[in-house]
Amino acid sequence: MKKFNHVPVELQDLTAYTTEKGRVYQTPEGKSYPSVTTVLSEHTKQGIQEWRKRVGEEEANKISKQAANRGTRIHNIIENYLNNEELENISLMEKEMFSVILPELDRINNIRSLEAPLYSDHLRLAGRVDCIAEYDGKLSIIDFKTARREKDKEHILHYFMQASAYAIMFEERTNIPINRLTIIIVVEDGFVQTFQGKRDDFVEGLLYYRDLFELKP
Repeated sequence: MKKFNHVPVELQDLTAYTTEKGRVYQTPEGKSYPSVTTVLSEHTKQGIQEWRKRVGEEEANKISKQAANRGTRIHNIIENYLNNEELENISLMEKEMFSVILPELDRINNIRSLEAPLYSDHLRLAGRVDCIAEYDGKLSIIDFKTARREKDKEHILHYFMQASAYAIMFEERTNIPINRLTIIIVVEDGFVQTFQGKRDDFVEGLLYYRDLFELKP
């Protein structure tokens, strides 16, 4: 196993709670900001509704639950690996998915933060970023995803908006700029997709959905 170097950046923790509009974080100063994932859910809302109608509510609920559980487990395994911890009690499917993403994880080093709480007074948003580290030697916001099927880049623009939000939040909290966004997706069929982009290319879309969320009653 590779041993990762950690260069931790101190960040204040946030308190999270759920409201009718979704997940909200309270900052150390007492301000309340919605999670960036809640705000960006509008981007995929129509597609999800159409999918649920197509497959039926019962099947949709089953698939969604399985996907959520799988995503949580894979995220935990990745986090443990990047923290130089032993990997234990992993199922066969999880081992297979981890073996697929392993070469991508080994391109990461000099880790600043894992599952770090972030917020921005400028964006009026908050959330937890998967990983901030160097990917191929360049400081990046790195987000890990799982999927049932292969993705096209134009179908994951909300992932990039989310990552751009984290980049802005991190710079606001630390004065350390990050322009590189890296999205790593493990697909159930047994392969990994890695997409990259630049922060400023997705800020306009992020602000559009932020404003749309704030206008909702």
